[in-house]
Amino acid sequence: MSSLLDRDVAESGTTLAIEPAVRAELEAHAVEGHPHEIVGILAGDRAAGRITAITRLQNTNTDRAADRYQVSPLALMKAEQALEARGLEIVGYYHSHPDHPAMYSDTDRDLALPNMAYLILGVQGHEGPPRVTELRCWRLRDDRSAMDEDALLLP
Repeated sequence: MSSLLDRDVAESGTTLAIEPAVRAELEAHAVEGHPHEIVGILAGDRAAGRITAITRLQNTNTDRAADRYQVSPLALMKAEQALEARGLEIVGYYHSHPDHPAMYSDTDRDLALPNMAYLILGVQGHEGPPRVTELRCWRLRDDRSAMDEDALLLP
């Protein structure tokens, strides 16, 4: 998996704040989903760089759920519309890397959209119960060559 590659990491210049309850919900989702990847939407206020809510999505990938996720386009659209109806903006998306670091993979980069945050939760579960060991957030460069790291303000 390319998330194990040693990459040069540059800062994106963007800072995101995650509310304590949201962080707890993110980590619970990642732990519950282990050993499979989980996926969802980050919502809040884009201009303020605040993540105030998440929406869990179902990983429908049945062949490679341990290292890939897939989401129904219709489910994604409905979830995004429901968040927007609540007055929230889509800040980005999140997923987990079970038993791998929270470094983006080539697949993550290839599927990313510009100007969106991509939060990855590294979940370790080889020894004992699964636990989140790191959270890192990535943003696609305009030339799509790499992703740069957002600074996270975590509780």
